[in-house]
Amino acid sequence: MNTTILVVDDSSSLQALVKMSLNRAGFDLLEAPDGRQALSELDQAAKVHLVVSDVNMPTMDGITCLQEVKQHPRHRFTPVVMLTTEDSGSRMAQARSAGAKAWLTKPFNPPMLLDAAPRVWPN
Repeated sequence: MNTTILVVDDSSSLQALVKMSLNRAGFDLLEAPDGRQALSELDQAAKVHLVVSDVNMPTMDGITCLQEVKQHPRHRFTPVVMLTTEDSGSRMAQARSAGAKAWLTKPFNPPMLLDAAPRVWPN
């Protein structure tokens, strides 16, 4: 089974960059423009191994989405990495307490995500 990563971001240019980087590394990707769509994608997918989510998005922000993911019995162990322009210590602490495995800041650096992600992907 291939490793599937769900990328959640309202920026289509960032989604394209993440998709290009992770596809080149051999991962399958799903995409969602906000937290509400991400939850729908998670429910429809056979298995998602990692979620990479922005924090500030319309409809449902990334931290609320993270909280919802961690409350769902099927997804509560799915690792979530926050990838955002947000650098507020209180938001980082909020994400950490909600279950985020890592906090990466934009601008997006593909090797940075590829370095962080193996620590959270299942063996």
